[in-house]
Amino acid sequence: MKDLFTIKRGKRLTVENRVKGNRPLVTAGYENTGVAEFIGNEEQEIFPEDTITIDMFANTFYRNYSYSADDNILVLFDKESIPSKAKIFIVSQINKAIQSKFSYGKQYRMGSFEQTKIQLPTKNGKIDFDFMESFIEELEAERIEELEAYLLATGLSNWTLTEKEKMTLEQFESGNFEWGEFRIGDLFEINPTKYYRLKNEEIISENGKVPLISNSSTANGVMGFSNLEPNNKGNSITCSDTTVGADTMYYQEKDFIGYSHIQHLVPKFEPFNKLVASVIISVCRVSTSKKYDYGNKFNRDAMNNTKIQLPTQNNKPDYKFMESFISAIQKIVIKDVVLYADRKINATKEVVQKS
Repeated sequence: MKDLFTIKRGKRLTVENRVKGNRPLVTAGYENTGVAEFIGNEEQEIFPEDTITIDMFANTFYRNYSYSADDNILVLFDKESIPSKAKIFIVSQINKAIQSKFSYGKQYRMGSFEQTKIQLPTKNGKIDFDFMESFIEELEAERIEELEAYLLATGLSNWTLTEKEKMTLEQFESGNFEWGEFRIGDLFEINPTKYYRLKNEEIISENGKVPLISNSSTANGVMGFSNLEPNNKGNSITCSDTTVGADTMYYQEKDFIGYSHIQHLVPKFEPFNKLVASVIISVCRVSTSKKYDYGNKFNRDAMNNTKIQLPTQNNKPDYKFMESFISAIQKIVIKDVVLYADRKINATKEVVQKS
């Protein structure tokens, strides 16, 4: 890689000396592409967009924005101009070459860069940047088509707010609605999920369709998929009873297979759907935050007796308000994604028509 790039190391910036601002601060880590926070420190070097970073754990990212970086970050600059999309291809090859080789015990530093070698396509004995650009463009086109299909399938392609959604947002922003307190046990029937007394490998299949819900706090609690019959009804909520709060509480749209120590929350009310569940799960997580610990876990009794705050009308939960509110928030969040997808799709069509 030293034939392609020169490197510069970021500068250490302690937590105490950080000033809040609008500039991304890149630190070591995979989550959020290593962006820890946004700073305004004027003495901190600003690295330009269209560069690559490698952190101490060998996480490599392409940056299409300017940023600052701490001293665990190496910033890569082109020796000769490399097309942006080719850099994205190069990042994938760097990750492939080094990511599994470095950790806390063996960190990626300047000396590591000097020794790093990657595989790149060539043509007539020279690096084929045109091929890399074309490859990434085709990949982007495929992903945009998949995104469009997903938005259509989920009903998120329409981001225009209805009058009801506008009114709901106005009510929320002005505080022109009532909150009420309710026990989770009054809203849901809570019982352990039904599960197969089999080993995980006997349940999970590569081509399975039925979700297996575990104690995981990621991926909606899904451990894998099975070909066995589901034994718990969907349109409900699951939550592990071995955790310190509602972080493992998820809405399950489809019928599923349960797991040991997973509680099944079946609504006692209508209408219940993903939108209403989103509000209830959010307020449950707020209500249980820092309230439980490993000696006092969020078990079934705790779930039943936990009190949550919900929007109300006539002293009853206002589920229509919740639906409208979450629908509006989804549209606001998805708007830029939909417009981005539309621009990309139209640009692709223009290229095809011209060719």
